[in-house]
Amino acid sequence: MKTYIAKEKDIQKAWHIVDAKDKILGRLAAKVASVLMGKDKVIYSPHQDTGDEVIVINASKVKTTGKKLLAKVYKRYSAYPGGLNIETLETVLKKRPEYVIMHAVKGMLPKNKLGAKLLKKLRVYKDEAHPHAAQQPKALNIIT
Repeated sequence: MKTYIAKEKDIQKAWHIVDAKDKILGRLAAKVASVLMGKDKVIYSPHQDTGDEVIVINASKVKTTGKKLLAKVYKRYSAYPGGLNIETLETVLKKRPEYVIMHAVKGMLPKNKLGAKLLKKLRVYKDEAHPHAAQQPKALNIIT
């Protein structure tokens, strides 16, 4: 049997919109990463970009389970002495909720050039307003 390789003309890109309000962060990120990679399509192949564009709205209203709001930490290091910055999920959700979803999805994508390309197809907004109405995105249903 021959392995099917999708050609550029066979790949059809679509736009999806996800409302993150009251959704669990990890489950949301897993579904979004799957759509970005194209795993929901028949023509999926791991070395090609067969996925769709995804818009996530209401990022500030995402939920977590357990004690993650206080226990989960995000670390940044500036490479200077004393330059370690540690923030909890609660503070990051208040300051920049888009980062929380981008960080979760990035961790579920391939760690190579293709993963970086796929991450550029994700747009996250902290409230309902987004400038992509012209693309006519279809609602992506995520069951929590």
